[in-house]
Amino acid sequence: MNPPTLPISNIKGEPLNGEQREYLDGFFTGLANRGVSFADVLPNPAAASSQRELPVDLIAEERIKRELHGLDSYPRLLEHAAANKAPDKEDLFRFKWHGLFFLSPNKEAFMARLRIPGGQLKSFQLREIARTAQELTTGYMQITTRSNLQIRLIEPKDAPEVLRRIQSVGLHTRGTGADNIRNLTANPTAGVDRHELMDTLPLCRELGQMILNDRSFYDLPRKFNIAFDGGGLIGVVEDTNDIGLRAVRVVKEEGTILPGIYFRVALGGATGHKAFARDLGVLVRLEETLKVTAALIRVYIAHGNRNDRKKARLKHLLDSWTLDQYLAETEKLLGYRLLRAPLDAAGQSPLEEARALPAVPHSHIGVFPQKQIGLNYVGVALPIGQITPGQMLRLADLADNYGSGEVRLTVWQNLIIPNVPDAFVETLKKALVKMGLDWRQSNLRSGFVACTGNSYCKFAGANTKSHALELMDWLDKRFQLDLPINVHLTGCPNSCAQHYMGDIGLLGAKVKVEGESVEGYHVFVGGGFGNHQALGRQVFTGVSFQSLKPTLEKMLRGYLRHRNEGENFQSFTHRHDLNTLQRIFSNEE
Repeated sequence: MNPPTLPISNIKGEPLNGEQREYLDGFFTGLANRGVSFADVLPNPAAASSQRELPVDLIAEERIKRELHGLDSYPRLLEHAAANKAPDKEDLFRFKWHGLFFLSPNKEAFMARLRIPGGQLKSFQLREIARTAQELTTGYMQITTRSNLQIRLIEPKDAPEVLRRIQSVGLHTRGTGADNIRNLTANPTAGVDRHELMDTLPLCRELGQMILNDRSFYDLPRKFNIAFDGGGLIGVVEDTNDIGLRAVRVVKEEGTILPGIYFRVALGGATGHKAFARDLGVLVRLEETLKVTAALIRVYIAHGNRNDRKKARLKHLLDSWTLDQYLAETEKLLGYRLLRAPLDAAGQSPLEEARALPAVPHSHIGVFPQKQIGLNYVGVALPIGQITPGQMLRLADLADNYGSGEVRLTVWQNLIIPNVPDAFVETLKKALVKMGLDWRQSNLRSGFVACTGNSYCKFAGANTKSHALELMDWLDKRFQLDLPINVHLTGCPNSCAQHYMGDIGLLGAKVKVEGESVEGYHVFVGGGFGNHQALGRQVFTGVSFQSLKPTLEKMLRGYLRHRNEGENFQSFTHRHDLNTLQRIFSNEE
């Protein structure tokens, strides 16, 4: 009988002596007799990677990750805090694994981005975030387009304490930047929406835990977005995500496909790169959703481009791969075949229920009855997502006093207070107005979305937040729209505010006016998402901000003057070529 192969060949760098080998032979033989095996145990990935020689042709970001994984950079973060010093370029990249973004050259401070699966926050969490921002920062916070919160202007000395306090209430910042899976989004009214097919929050939370506890999900070729849409009234623009999972109801049996609720999967959304996610042609059973999602991510981890940061998103992999190829690689990992259910040329399935949600203008604002009789959810208007610690503390009180002690953040940069009894709705409305917020939907103001802008982001070419507020006021004073419109301001081509999918999209740029460089925008029109999916077309180039206000006014007046009865802005722009639109929007028709 051959002696067993030991999993250990040396101790402290020295080969095993006879006594050590004899002892370990007996130890591992005893374990084997009890059915315990070490054959399937993988080596510690960090230890294994540290022993490998690095390829000489690695790009800088991949080299930095392999020399010291971002999750292992926390001791360096403590050293920087002790000296209250800014990180160098490499540690600046690594600290993003802890959700910290150094704002230089705009500000010598960090921004912390949280991880809030599905945007669901309890009132005690809201209070601790507010107090942390109050006590350790200047109090500047934002709700993002991923149903998330960002805390700004954190000095290096305070960064570890901010992270500790966030974690103390069950939240995290880990993996919210760089080459990681960003905040998971779901319908903000999941579980309470009368129109939804299923409550996606449990899946969102469970996937969030899987990601937090699996180190392999912290080394992607590039950023990665995932969204769950359960069919509710407030969408999550899942078609703009790398993976978008949309609930559907199958009503017709075919082969092994039985009637019930499934997810359709779409891949490769990245509107900053002019790409919406494309349907994979499969139906995923609810019980296999997380397993399938993990496999889809792992295919990207294995095959995404790590040699060119500008071509590293999943969208770029799908430029060279077919969807069938991606599906085949996914099924190799799963070990079984997924249910095939391709869509027809019109994007429909003969197996599925055709659904039409009510046409509610800006459904993220206003008061709506829940599926639970006698309860309501209230969409609160927060202009372009800016919120103060004082407002957060007051909202936590309102959620406790008139709701169920929670709020839900949305991808439209506002929040929902759910579970408000009928008897408390009017009181809550008055309280919101009194604190400077609102529950009333505006066809104009409620559709504004803006990225951080150049006050705090080095990539932005314009002060998008400030400009959005000015544009709202300028246009609101001049006329009222009878149909809703979405206006998206983004500071750079990274398109955090997704300018390509707005009815009007504004991309920040530097513009020359009388030889002087000033802030301005390129203007796009006709974008949309979901059932109205479309990429905006550029209609004007390099409009200074001061000229932009009258330009937008003329655009909207031209639309109102020439539209068909009941025609929305997107449909109007699709009906005309760009030359005609330029004449109409410039009052030259």
